[in-house]
Amino acid sequence: MAPVGTLHVFPGNPRTRRVEAVVALTGLDVTIDSTPNIADGKYKTKEFLAKFPLGYLPAFEGVDGSLLQESAAIADYLAALAPNSNLIPTDPKEFGEVRQWQAFADQEIFIKLGVAGKILRGVYPYSKAIFDGIVKDAVERLQVLDKVLLKKTFLVGERITLADVFVASAVANAFAGLIDAPLRAKIPNVVRYVNTVIRSPKLAKVYEGLEFAEKQPAFVPPTKAEKPKKEEKPKAAKEPKAAPKKKEPEPEEEEPLVAPEVKAKNPLDDLPKSSFNLEEWKRQYSNLDTRGAGGSIEWFYKNYDAEGFSIWKVDFKYNDELTHVFMSANQIGGFFNRLEASRKYLFGSVGVLGKNNDSVITGILILRGKEAIPVVDVAPDYESYDFKLLDLGNAADKEFFEASLAWDLVQDGREWADGKNFK
Repeated sequence: MAPVGTLHVFPGNPRTRRVEAVVALTGLDVTIDSTPNIADGKYKTKEFLAKFPLGYLPAFEGVDGSLLQESAAIADYLAALAPNSNLIPTDPKEFGEVRQWQAFADQEIFIKLGVAGKILRGVYPYSKAIFDGIVKDAVERLQVLDKVLLKKTFLVGERITLADVFVASAVANAFAGLIDAPLRAKIPNVVRYVNTVIRSPKLAKVYEGLEFAEKQPAFVPPTKAEKPKKEEKPKAAKEPKAAPKKKEPEPEEEEPLVAPEVKAKNPLDDLPKSSFNLEEWKRQYSNLDTRGAGGSIEWFYKNYDAEGFSIWKVDFKYNDELTHVFMSANQIGGFFNRLEASRKYLFGSVGVLGKNNDSVITGILILRGKEAIPVVDVAPDYESYDFKLLDLGNAADKEFFEASLAWDLVQDGREWADGKNFK
């Protein structure tokens, strides 16, 4: 494919990401010119401003001489250049729906939460009522989106369109900042949807390193500068002594508008120290073959601490309600997303066994301590699953455990069709 131009970007910026996502999805030959630090403004050379008078990034310079700013315009333009990209539907109705969700992403998510972020950072005068009101309004909009996504994988049609690029980018950015874990628990379908989009094979690298916030940042009032003391002039010797002025009471120090964050201690942290490093296990599982000599299962057996951890079989209670395999896999992803608050205590490998309209959800969890509920009850839907303690000394339990890790589990004639890991 012939080169189409150069994209000037600031890495990690959410509006940059959605343009880079279009490039990744279309496969267009676009040169990425990256500006490491946008704050210093050094990229605003005379040459740059002559081409892009608005003076901000991202900006696109086409080989045909086209010059574009505004990430939405650049994304639309690049998507239109790619033949058969499916990002812009040809059907007028679907095209209108894509435009609708693009506007939603900007007006309801990006702009609103952008203002809230500036209030929190002190760019705008801080008002708790205004800040909370903006966040509440955004969450209510996301709850509407959650209902829309109840039975949908993507917003328009069965493939990723510009609607998904815009909305997922905006919401992922919100999840990394003001929409923390407790707020995300209210919108499980949105969380599942965002992860489906940003972790899709072509987009995973674009969103690499984006971490969802556990706790919403608190406003920290600026430190008051201490006023310099006035230097007193010496009084003339014969000057009569002036009557002392009544001392005005000094103003009390203003209390912080947001109470200092006190992190609640998790009872799991009080368990006796374990020799099994769960994070190291996650790395070994990710980087090694699962079975065979030198594989991750072999590493697990050498390092596992049965006193500090336990292994549980997890089964979905309502398998008769499952339909398409991909939807069931998304359901697992949603359940895992809602377990986010227990990430440091938990590893999971859960899959869909069978085929469309004849499948089950099952797998294993490795978790801290001897009880499953204290770890999984952070997910509102944990009661939709049964949890059974496995004994690795039992041959059948051991076989089930290893097959769940290797994703080659077969149960009642149903083979492993799809799955998710919680790492």
